[in-house]
Amino acid sequence: MNEKLVIGLTGMPGSGKSVIVNVAKECGYGVVVMGDAVREEARKRGLEPNPENLGKIMLELRQKEGNTVVAKRSVPKIENAKEAKIIVDGIRSPTEIEEFQKHFPKFTLIAIESSEETRFKRLYRRKRSDDPKNWRIFYERDQRELSVGLGEAITMAEYKIMNEEEKTIVKEKMRQVLKKVEEKWTR
Repeated sequence: MNEKLVIGLTGMPGSGKSVIVNVAKECGYGVVVMGDAVREEARKRGLEPNPENLGKIMLELRQKEGNTVVAKRSVPKIENAKEAKIIVDGIRSPTEIEEFQKHFPKFTLIAIESSEETRFKRLYRRKRSDDPKNWRIFYERDQRELSVGLGEAITMAEYKIMNEEEKTIVKEKMRQVLKKVEEKWTR
């Protein structure tokens, strides 16, 4: 069994997971982004990493290799990371949570939550290749994410952080949660 402290991060697209990841980095955590496995697959296939292609690839991988495919592809990245503390960004389902719990006994799940309006504005302004260009695409992406179990994963989180306030306040909340998690596993 692996003794790394692993924190899973879940939340709807645009909820602010990247802000939390940056706080974790500042606190000495290594980072594994689950969506990178899907983006890598898009690159292998020579496809543009837009919302439609990445969504299709995610669903196709899950259909062919099972619902834990992205988690399974992330486990070696966690095991090979030099850091003793890892944050895993982008957990989307209960089966992925179970997969990480199987490999990492010191696993804790944190959910980041924001309103639909806030999330849409963030994603629209961010303009990453897989971000929605309009409300319809945003809604379709949310529905696809929920269809694989993201809502259930969010409800399973041991800690929940509401991300509607100033960044400095949310960052401080995250530092406090990281401290609690570390204390839990080092007692």
